[in-house]
Amino acid sequence: MNITLFAVIGGVIILGLAAYAGYLLFQLKRQKERQAHHRTIALEKRNANIFESVNVLCMTGIQGQCDLSEISIRVYCIMDYLQGDERVENFDAEYPAIAELYHVVKDMERGEARQELPKRERMQQNLTRMKAESRLNDAIVEELKALKARIAPLNNQISIQMV
Repeated sequence: MNITLFAVIGGVIILGLAAYAGYLLFQLKRQKERQAHHRTIALEKRNANIFESVNVLCMTGIQGQCDLSEISIRVYCIMDYLQGDERVENFDAEYPAIAELYHVVKDMERGEARQELPKRERMQQNLTRMKAESRLNDAIVEELKALKARIAPLNNQISIQMV
């Protein structure tokens, strides 16, 4: 009788521990699902902010409110931060004029560093930049329009809800 009692008590303990382990595994699965969901929401929010910034940059470039070289630098760099399915894998191939102008002006000094350059070197950089801008102006504006059209539906379809 003692052996049977110990077997029953042992079986109940093992069954209880197995049930508790199953409960913990279920909680872990739910936690991982919630983390994945929150990661997706965070990615969508981040991409929405990037889309909004790119949209503003495209509008200023299309309307001629800013130098195309400055816009090309900003758009090229910010598009590199997109993640997920919306990421442009080969920006240079899809938007060659923006990429070309970016590669022309990316190493040129900007801001205060530009003001510290000798006048001759600053004028040489201006000439190089202006030649590239004038040569690529129409193509860049068209690419900005295409980029704006590409991100517009992505920016509008993201509905972000707090969980």
